[in-house]
Amino acid sequence: MFTKKYVFVWTTISLLLTSVIRADDPYAAARAALVEEIEQNVAETASRIGRRALDERVMQVMGEVPRHEYVPRAQRRMAYANRPLPIGHGQTISQPYIVALMTDLLNVDETAKVLEIGAGSGYQAAVLARLVDHVHTIEIIEPLADECKERLERLEIENVTVHHGDGYYGLADEAPFDAIMVTAAATYIPPPLVRQLKPGGRMVIPVGQQFQVQQLMIVDKNADGEISTRQVLPVRFVPLTGER
Repeated sequence: MFTKKYVFVWTTISLLLTSVIRADDPYAAARAALVEEIEQNVAETASRIGRRALDERVMQVMGEVPRHEYVPRAQRRMAYANRPLPIGHGQTISQPYIVALMTDLLNVDETAKVLEIGAGSGYQAAVLARLVDHVHTIEIIEPLADECKERLERLEIENVTVHHGDGYYGLADEAPFDAIMVTAAATYIPPPLVRQLKPGGRMVIPVGQQFQVQQLMIVDKNADGEISTRQVLPVRFVPLTGER
């Protein structure tokens, strides 16, 4: 049986350990609060997204990936706000709730090879990297692509390959992909991406015009190569750019 003395000692040790953890990771509490807010968002949108909770693996990763590393230094105080943030060149890092939702909807496992269109700062790729075998991510803005590659290398994320190019055309040399995620709004679903999706695979993509209502859509390709689509949620993304 514990005596009051032992209880006091154990409590003191626990407080000291908590202090050490917080000292090592001053953003831990902010990430935990963000995860709670995402869970609340999911509950509020359950009727639209068709689920009351996201995959536990996804939520765990959202609580681990250091979002503050993927925003400009001037934005770090807002890194764990549940909102998009500017990252330069007219681009944004997506709202964490949307990152979590799109990751969950992609429905990937640890063996998957994933294509991401719109690398941005690398945050979404870093989230996916903890859940799948490999991520290929394309960024059309060369300075962002260079910064993304350098950042991921600095953070020692080895299963993400950053490509500079026009994401509309995908990566034919690396296809097919188990899943494709598009993090910019297209006016229609790009046919090259559909072709590069493996039978049985899934694409998650926002579709719609800039400054108008866009729809987050799921594109499924069955074993026979037939395509089906469904709308999930109204969203707002920066537009997919490039020749097309």
